[in-house]
Amino acid sequence: MTETRADADFQSDLDLALRLADSADAQSLPRFDAADLNVSLKADRSHVTDADLATERAIREILHAERPGDGILGEEYGTSGDTHRQWIIDPIDGTANFLRGVPMWGTMISLAIDGVAKVGVVSMPALGRRWWAAPGLGAWAATDAGPRAINVSDVASLDDASVSFQSIAQWDEAGHLDQLIALSRRVWRDRAYGDVFSYMMLAEGRIDMVAEFGVKEYDIAAAFAIVTEAGGTATAFDGTPTLAGRSALATNGTLHAAFLEQLHGSVGRPGPAAP
Repeated sequence: MTETRADADFQSDLDLALRLADSADAQSLPRFDAADLNVSLKADRSHVTDADLATERAIREILHAERPGDGILGEEYGTSGDTHRQWIIDPIDGTANFLRGVPMWGTMISLAIDGVAKVGVVSMPALGRRWWAAPGLGAWAATDAGPRAINVSDVASLDDASVSFQSIAQWDEAGHLDQLIALSRRVWRDRAYGDVFSYMMLAEGRIDMVAEFGVKEYDIAAAFAIVTEAGGTATAFDGTPTLAGRSALATNGTLHAAFLEQLHGSVGRPGPAAP
């Protein structure tokens, strides 16, 4: 397929994604911890709030006006338009946190080209944090002193690695609890930081691996774009480079093969001997 101007000019797409994040923050943050927050259950029994819906509508309104030829995939309002250039939106990643007043939630905005996440913006306004990336433009985090370029860690041994596994129940439901236990015995440190914040800590070099299951494209696209531009590697749990694998394994890149080997070859291996 012939590359268009918009394919090549990721700066304009990134600028738009950052403005989309501004609009999203303006919708979501005033509703955070609101006494009158409206919460309902979707068909899959997950929660949705009035803030989720309003935030995605605000993003879609801008995209329809400024990128009418692009497609959209959003968590709350589904898929529309072209899939060659597709904006992938999670209006509030971490809705369970949002509705309980826990500030670990954020908006995820990505532009994917033929299914590959290229541009990514993650905004966590309750923490006052934002991250963004695009090909050729690097990966960045907002700080009080201005934008700061970010990179994954250079940790080169599983023994020295810090990992985020997201949820014990998630790994158990996916049939990988034994792998998680074996991984925890191998690495230096394991924690469940949760949701998109784990990926941003990976991109900043603060941890070395994130893995989770049961994810859709909108749960990971923006994070994959940022981790990749920060020098990391992001795939499905089986190592396939796809957003559609319903699983995620993101690492600092250096350790990706080692994590794959550990996670897929660790079932049945004994734990460390007792002292």
